[in-house]
Amino acid sequence: MPEVSRFYGIVIQIYYGDHPPPHFHALYAGQVAKIEIETLQVIDGSIPKRALALVLDWTSIHQQELLGAFSRAAALQEPGKIAPLE
Repeated sequence: MPEVSRFYGIVIQIYYGDHPPPHFHALYAGQVAKIEIETLQVIDGSIPKRALALVLDWTSIHQQELLGAFSRAAALQEPGKIAPLE
């Protein structure tokens, strides 16, 4: 499970060979939320509200990069790294 970014204790992963819709997994404090990249909707799981707000801010900044990373990972290629939220 490639890690594409890490910030404020939040880990962002995109799984190899994953299925549409384009999404990523945000891990924080032992919890996991699956977030759709295009709509910014949580489609499974949950993380605390404050962490989710940070993840959604980060996602809105890096949406195109995330879509590219998802496409690469879905094709079993290295998704690459994306800058953290600062």
